[in-house]
Amino acid sequence: MTTSPVLLAVALSLVSALCYATAAVVQERTAAGTADLRGALIRASWWWAVLLNAAGALLHVVALRYGPLSLVQPLGVLTLVVAVPQGSLVARRRTSGTQWRGMALTLAGLTALLTVTASGAGTSDSALSTNEVLLVALAAATLIAALIRLASGRSSLTGLAFAAASGIASAVGSTLAQKLAVGPTLSWSAALLALLTVAFAAGGLLLAQKAYGSGLGGPLALLTLVNPVAASAVGVTLLGEGFQYGTTGALLAVAGAMAAGRGVVLLSRPQPERPARLDVRVPVAVPVPVPHLRPTRMLTGTSRAA
Repeated sequence: MTTSPVLLAVALSLVSALCYATAAVVQERTAAGTADLRGALIRASWWWAVLLNAAGALLHVVALRYGPLSLVQPLGVLTLVVAVPQGSLVARRRTSGTQWRGMALTLAGLTALLTVTASGAGTSDSALSTNEVLLVALAAATLIAALIRLASGRSSLTGLAFAAASGIASAVGSTLAQKLAVGPTLSWSAALLALLTVAFAAGGLLLAQKAYGSGLGGPLALLTLVNPVAASAVGVTLLGEGFQYGTTGALLAVAGAMAAGRGVVLLSRPQPERPARLDVRVPVAVPVPVPHLRPTRMLTGTSRAA
């Protein structure tokens, strides 16, 4: 029995999402235990996260050989669905009802998106030209630089700005990797493409580490939302990828995107930390017997001088 290329792409994407989710949890815990990025880079846990991210990226590239970018990239949102329970387990707290609802909406939205993109056009016959690659890279670099500047200027938006920049960088890296995957050739242009792919992928990893300094939920939610949106936009506008069922498919895709977006918002809400149960022994007041005091004898008359 021959395996459908689309099913193979979905399976590879699911394993890739698992690798990315585990790496995100490790990166967040590493960021929580270090003061800055330099401190994180010297910890062994961060390099384990790098290996997990590399495995996820490799599986993602292989998935791109069997499915269109607009199908493979949205499956990356499942990273959030897997990472949230993992993060709760590591932090030894229960996953809240709000988080479960967020995951259900995210899965429902993804199901709708997959329904209309599973047979979308644009697999191995569609690829970015060299000029389009340079245009995408330049536009992405400009936007990433603006987000990094925003992150340094507004402390309240630091984590989200770095997460958005990481999502864009990762999306561009995936787009360039798709061009390498569908038609690798030995040439100077291919070498430049490979260099840009590595640069954007590494930049996305470092920016994500900076984002996780503000926590896991919000930054990861925004990163996983920006990533497929940016990559799918490139796939639809430049690679000729589209939706099935015409107008009905487009409306279903919009509804799925709205449901997934709502799920991401719910998942990104900060969860109240339950106070640790302290085993403090409260001392019990024990009545202390008061010694009997004799009544003071009042002195009468004039006191004698010493």
